[in-house]
Amino acid sequence: MITPAAIIAVASSAALVILGLALILTVWRVVAGPTLPDRILALDMLTGIAIGFIAVIAIKTGFSLYIDIAISLGLVGFLATVAFARFVLSRGNIESPASASPAKAGAKRGHAGGKKR
Repeated sequence: MITPAAIIAVASSAALVILGLALILTVWRVVAGPTLPDRILALDMLTGIAIGFIAVIAIKTGFSLYIDIAISLGLVGFLATVAFARFVLSRGNIESPASASPAKAGAKRGHAGGKKR
């Protein structure tokens, strides 16, 4: 007969494996990018994965103090995401003249695709 403790042990071990895989893929997204919003979203996901790890460890060990730590981490992660979002919004869509393509530069001057009519 399977006991509830055995089911919880197997489920928490499986959850740790899945969270570990998610952690590896998310760290790859932080490193690979390719854009700043992708990296910010990946950092927010890392916070969620860390909260998941803490919750699973709380279940495995039976210490309810870990849940308070997970809640605190969630609050800090939320505030960090809001701060990053404000940073991205404050940057705007300003491009340096060297990185602007000729088609975009022509469109800004009123020409279609930079072509003369």
